Amino acid sequence: MIIAIIIVTVIVSFYAFNKPDFFEKLSFRPFKIHQNQEYFRFISHGLIHADYMHLFFNMLTLYFFSDALIGISKIIAPVWSNTFLLVFYLLSLIASSLYSYFKHKDNYSYSAIGASGAVSAMLFSFILFAPTSKIYIFFAIGVPAWLFGILYLGYEYYMGKKQMDNIGHDAHFFGAVFGIIFTLISYPQVVYGILSLIGISPNL
Repeated sequence: MIIAIIIVTVIVSFYAFNKPDFFEKLSFRPFKIHQNQEYFRFISHGLIHADYMHLFFNMLTLYFFSDALIGISKIIAPVWSNTFLLVFYLLSLIASSLYSYFKHKDNYSYSAIGASGAVSAMLFSFILFAPTSKIYIFFAIGVPAWLFGILYLGYEYYMGKKQMDNIGHDAHFFGAVFGIIFTLISYPQVVYGILSLIGISPNL
């Protein structure tokens, strides 16, 4: 399912690069969602990206963690793991955009695109399941997943407040938060690994 998501996203993104009207139709525009009830934009914005590099890093991250995510889905939903992954991904796109929607629903000029919120959600699901594994920053610096998660949340929260660039830090942050919440609800047993990591016996 992850590979299918990547393929569809790449095809639609490539098509949208040369089709400004199509690109605009799929982008996340809170004002138009609010005024015209164009709710499809909560999901469609994840199919398009700003440029090739934006697309590359999002899809590369999904690909790197695809095997782990497939394994996680089989633990949580053995019978319908593919459906679980698709639902998780789509809900992540929606949930990661809700904050920006309410913040900018009266702002005609605000627009956002990309699958980063959903990618963050799925990454943090992996972190909950494998907190002591290594995540490599810039493909070279390996840090424990739990530490990466803390640094990531802190950075995205700070940058979201500062609004110093055109990156969707709010979507990154709330996507990650949703990934944590959704995973805990779907598979509460994952908390045992977190308790063990901080030195608390799961039997307590």
